[in-house]
Amino acid sequence: MSLSFTIFIALLLDFIFGEPKKYHPLVGFGLWASTIEKKCHAKNASAKQQKFRGLIALILAISPILIVISILTQSATYLNPLILYLCIAPKSLLQHSLAVYQPLISGDIPQARLALSMIVSRKTPQMNPLEICKASIETVLENGADAIFSAIFWFIVAGPVGVICYRLSNTLDAMWGYKNTQYLNFGYAAAKLDDILNWIPSRLTALTYLILGQSQNAWHCYKTQSPLCESPNAGVVMSTGAGALQIQLGGKAIYHGKTKYKPVLGIGHQAKFQDIKRANCLVLLSLALWVSLIFIGESLA
Repeated sequence: MSLSFTIFIALLLDFIFGEPKKYHPLVGFGLWASTIEKKCHAKNASAKQQKFRGLIALILAISPILIVISILTQSATYLNPLILYLCIAPKSLLQHSLAVYQPLISGDIPQARLALSMIVSRKTPQMNPLEICKASIETVLENGADAIFSAIFWFIVAGPVGVICYRLSNTLDAMWGYKNTQYLNFGYAAAKLDDILNWIPSRLTALTYLILGQSQNAWHCYKTQSPLCESPNAGVVMSTGAGALQIQLGGKAIYHGKTKYKPVLGIGHQAKFQDIKRANCLVLLSLALWVSLIFIGESLA
């Protein structure tokens, strides 16, 4: 089965079925990872010991699954589209952002806050419409990389084992990557692995946004704004994407009870409700470009 056909089938499955609402394998992995965390996490240990325990937990959580996937897919390559489908979520990303957009345009701010709370870790009850709009667009741009392009990249590079490794590390980062007392050291290995695996694909995603949007503004924002961001990868994608869309993002956000003032990202007008749809279109066009280039590259090879 060719690479481009495998990716096409995976995207078709996602288009038809979306993200599984029940019995998603990542839910089972989350339970498995929580069990390992209980065994490995010692809150009273030193910082160095916690980092070591976090590394061991990371290895124990991921390694058995990668071994099983490697064995299964050696002879059953027909599983590859299904595996990739379970590791990407373009339809879910667009649906969740539109679930924020629809109540915003109808003036139902409480429902917009509720819908946004499903896709962000920041506190939403006190957010005003502009903050809701900006947070939704930031999530679309960032998860264009996390939920779509990084997974496709690692499938191209290392097949089903590569995409599974990426998706599991990304899940562990979401579970253990918080910079608080509980996870600062224990989640260090998971957070670093996710940063490493996202480094190249996040920049390829940003390059795609730049090509398909307002390129000059996107390049300026990438150079001047991404170094100011806390995340080495999310900042690249969001600043370039905001520049490509010619809008302003960033600003105040509340995470786990603490207010953070993120740098202003982008250039142009303040984000408007319709810009949520524009961000969705940018991600979809980027996906179309990736699939086209993969097909052309495979045809010429």
